[in-house]
Amino acid sequence: MPALTNFLYRHHLWRTTEKAKSIDGKPLVVTPQVHAPTEKPVPRFGGLLVWGVPLIISILFFLLSQTGWPLLEKFNFLSRGQTWLPLAVLVGASLLGLADDWLQVRRKGKYVSRGLKLSWRIGIMALLGLLSAWWFYSKLGTQTVHLPGNGDFFLGWWYIPVFIITMLAVYSGGVIDGIDGLAGGTFVSIFSALAVIAFAGQQIDLAAFCMVLVGALMAFLWFNIPPARFYLGETGVMGLCAVLTVVIFFTNSLLVLPVIGFLLVLESASVILQLLSKKFRKKKIFLASPIHYHFEAKGWPPYKVTMRFWIIGFVAAILGVIIRLLG
Repeated sequence: MPALTNFLYRHHLWRTTEKAKSIDGKPLVVTPQVHAPTEKPVPRFGGLLVWGVPLIISILFFLLSQTGWPLLEKFNFLSRGQTWLPLAVLVGASLLGLADDWLQVRRKGKYVSRGLKLSWRIGIMALLGLLSAWWFYSKLGTQTVHLPGNGDFFLGWWYIPVFIITMLAVYSGGVIDGIDGLAGGTFVSIFSALAVIAFAGQQIDLAAFCMVLVGALMAFLWFNIPPARFYLGETGVMGLCAVLTVVIFFTNSLLVLPVIGFLLVLESASVILQLLSKKFRKKKIFLASPIHYHFEAKGWPPYKVTMRFWIIGFVAAILGVIIRLLG
């Protein structure tokens, strides 16, 4: 990580100006006051670690397993039935996010508006959702979702649109990446919970994959806690949200996602409610959105928001695991 951060600073890989408008196109008022510009800019591209480590570890352990040593064979978690698709989606979405980060830093290209336009990013995530859903539906023959305590519910071809909607909903929760350490800690709790669920369901390779992600996120957090050495960036957010959706469907945990990923739901809902209230009531519900900015605007220091959200996230993850396993 020191090598990566030194590279990012040496090449000035940060945005030269901050975001000036909200998602509805109106000028930001509260957020710029809360987040005053710092003397030392902070680079993006921290997400390179989050997807780079699982990719390198997966390839390394696969190659070591080919030596014929029984112990090394057990270290290999790259398997067609469990981890090929999550790894491919993680890398694919992260590379697209990397392109967005690069455009935000360099501000060049025909389709640049502080990076790829939101409509382009949503379209890309929807396409990834479609391709992943097709793999589940046609290659794995999956057409059901699990109802905790009631068994499986048959969806048939509706499985595909449900998958795409979930992918987009999870990506909307990516707005949680706004305070040092907040997103990293949130995804640690989520993927730790999914690792437990996968392990309990005898999906050992998938559980190992999730824990490699957790390890990468912890290494990221070591350098992302206040004051952050770098930010996650779209290369991290897009990759994590996309692979989270895939792992949720692999572990058949769709209906406990709102519990395990409670913070993502909370963040996304706060933005939606704020926009609707401003449009129809002509006034705001929160001082700023996403909701972590609301607490900052109320005077909470960023580290307090982060730590309290971490606690909520871990409790929600534990509850989600209990509901899924008991169900």
